[in-house]
Amino acid sequence: MPLQKLQFQPGINKESTSYANEGGWFDCDKVRFRSGFPEKIGGWAKIGSNSFLGTCRALHPWRTLGLDLFLGMGTSSKYYIESGQGFYDIPPLRFTTAAGGATFAKVGNGDPTLTVADPSHGAVAGDFVTFSGAASLGSSITAAILNQEYMIDSIVDSNSYKIRARAVATVDSITVDGVYVPTTVNAAAGDSGNGGGSVVAAYQVSTGLNSAVFGTGWGAGTWSRLTWGSAASLTLTDVLRIWTHDNFGEDLIINVRDGDIYFWDASAANPLTTRATSLATRAAALGLTGAPTVATKVLVSDLDRHVIAFGADPVGDIGTQDPLLIRFSDQKNAFDWTPTTDNSAGDLQLGSGSKIETAVETRQQILVFTDVSLYAMQFVGAPFTFGISMISENITVRGPLAVVAVDDAVYWMGKNEFYVYNGGVQKLPCTVRDYVFSNFNENQAEKCFAGLNSSFSEVWWYYPSSGSEGIDRYVVYNYVQNIWYVGNLNRTAWIDRGVFNLPIAASTDYYLYDHETGSDDGSTAPAQAITAFIESSQFDIGEGDQFSFVRRVVPDLTFRDSTAVAPVVNLTLQARNFPGGAYLQTGASAVTRSATVPVEQFTQDANVRLRGRSMSLKVDSSATGVAWRLGAPRIEIRPDGRR
Repeated sequence: MPLQKLQFQPGINKESTSYANEGGWFDCDKVRFRSGFPEKIGGWAKIGSNSFLGTCRALHPWRTLGLDLFLGMGTSSKYYIESGQGFYDIPPLRFTTAAGGATFAKVGNGDPTLTVADPSHGAVAGDFVTFSGAASLGSSITAAILNQEYMIDSIVDSNSYKIRARAVATVDSITVDGVYVPTTVNAAAGDSGNGGGSVVAAYQVSTGLNSAVFGTGWGAGTWSRLTWGSAASLTLTDVLRIWTHDNFGEDLIINVRDGDIYFWDASAANPLTTRATSLATRAAALGLTGAPTVATKVLVSDLDRHVIAFGADPVGDIGTQDPLLIRFSDQKNAFDWTPTTDNSAGDLQLGSGSKIETAVETRQQILVFTDVSLYAMQFVGAPFTFGISMISENITVRGPLAVVAVDDAVYWMGKNEFYVYNGGVQKLPCTVRDYVFSNFNENQAEKCFAGLNSSFSEVWWYYPSSGSEGIDRYVVYNYVQNIWYVGNLNRTAWIDRGVFNLPIAASTDYYLYDHETGSDDGSTAPAQAITAFIESSQFDIGEGDQFSFVRRVVPDLTFRDSTAVAPVVNLTLQARNFPGGAYLQTGASAVTRSATVPVEQFTQDANVRLRGRSMSLKVDSSATGVAWRLGAPRIEIRPDGRR
C-alpha cells in the first residue's frame, strides 16, 4: 500500500470544528511551531532558593555603570531589587511617626500578640512597619525583638492594630514559599511596659490587592456619572496592585498605580539596603516644586530623557489626580516638573475616555491607551516638547499589562479581539479567538499580561480562565509565521532575554524562573517532566464517504537537545466513524531514540491495525529529559469500502 505524508498547516485552529479543519492542527499544550513544524517548548529552572512576598506583576532588568545586574520586582506586598539571586526589600515609606508615636501592649501571658496603639495609622492588614527606639516590655519581649520589621496581622480600629512578637530576623529570612513565617516569642508576666516614649514607627507603602475585587477602580462608583472630579472614594488598597518602573540612567523611577512616584538611587553608598524615596520629596529638597505625587503609570522616554507621568496631578492642584492628564519633567532632570521658559517640562490633556489605562514606548513614539481610544505621543522639541494625536477610537485593551511593543509594532489584547499597531490599528485575525474569550474570567481581567519571547518571534498573553481566580492559561501569536497556539501555564510577570541571557518569569509559587532552558519543569528538585502534546484535526480519504484502513506508521521527528538516554515520544492515531462520534480505535506507538551517531536513529516504523471513516494524529511526551520536533510522518493507508 502507498504511504501518505501527514503534514498539517502550522498553528492551532479552534474557530471551526475539528472535522472542518482538515489538514490543520486542532489542540496543543506546551508546544510551539518553528518553520511550520511543531516542537515542545523549552523548560524552566528556578532562580535560586529564595522566594518573595506577594504576587509579582512587574519585572524590569537593567545594568548599572558598574556593570551590576539588577532586576526590579513589584509585588502586591513589596518592591524588591533582585541581585545575585537575593531579594532586597526597598519599598518606600508611606509615613513615619514622631518619637513616641506608637506604644505596645501585650494581649496576655503566653501569647505573642501585641497591640500597637498609633492614632490614625492608616494601615491595612498585611502592611509592613519597622519600629525603632523601643525599650523592652520588661521580660521576654526585649528591645531587640520590638525594634525590627513586622507584618501587621489585623486592624483593631483606626488607632490600633495587632502584630506577633517574633525572634530577631530579617523578613527575607523568614519568607518561605512566599509566606511570612515568623518564629514567635510569647509575652511573660514581667512584660508590663509599653515600649517607652521614644518609639518610632515607619510604615512602608501599603500593600495592594492580590486579586481584583469586582466593581472597584476607575469607572466604578460615581466616576464619569456625576461632575468631573467626583471619583469613587477608593484607596490604593482597593485596586489590583500593579507597579510600573523605568530607568533614569542607572537609577530607577518607580510608581505604584494611582499612587506616588518614587526614586531609587543605584549609586548610593549601600543601594541594596537603601529605600526608594518620594520623587516629590527629593525635588523639594532641591528647592523644586510641582513634582507629581500621584500617577497611573510612569516611563522614561529613551531618546529625549524625559520622565513622563500618566494620569497625574496637575501643577496647580498637587494631590488631586486627573486620570487623563500627562505630565513630563524637564529634559534630563527627573525632579523639575514646573513649566518655565527655561525648561521643557509640561503637560498634555487627553480628551477621549475616562482614564489612561497604560502607555508603551516604541522606537519612534509612545502609544497611550485610554479605556476607549489610542493616542500617539511624540517628542517634537521646543516650545511644545511633545505632540499628541489620536490614532483610533472605539478600541479596547484588557488592562494595563496586556500590551507589548515589538520594535515599532505594538500588540495588545482587547476585550474580544487582538490588535496590532504598525502605523495603523488593525485587528489580528485569530484562529483561537472564541476559545480564549469564551472561557475568560472577566472579573480578573487586569491580571492578563503580555510578554515577548523574541528568540521565537512570539507574543504570549497569560490570562485567567473562567474557572480560575489566577492566571492558568496562555495564548501565543507568532508574528513571523502569523499563527496562533495555546496552552496552560501559571505565570504572573515576564521579561524577554536581553539584559539577562534568558527570559525570566515570576510564578504563582512566589519564585522566579529562567525560561527556555533544558526541557523540564524545574519548580521541584529533582525536576519533573513537562507534559506536552499536539493533536491534529480529523482527516479522511476523498469526501469521507469511504472507510480507511491503516496498518503502519513511519515516524519522522528529531530528539535534538534531549538529555534522556533514550527519549520517548508517543504517536497515536485515533479513528472514528462520524464527526460527532467517539474514537472507536486507537493505535499508540512509542517512538524511542536508540542512537545519535553517526546519525540520529529511532523507531523505524510501527505496525497498527486501525479502521474508521476519519482519523486524527496525536503526538505527546511525558518524561523528563525529552525534547522533540515533529517532521512529516507517513502512514500506510488504503480505502476499505463504504460500510
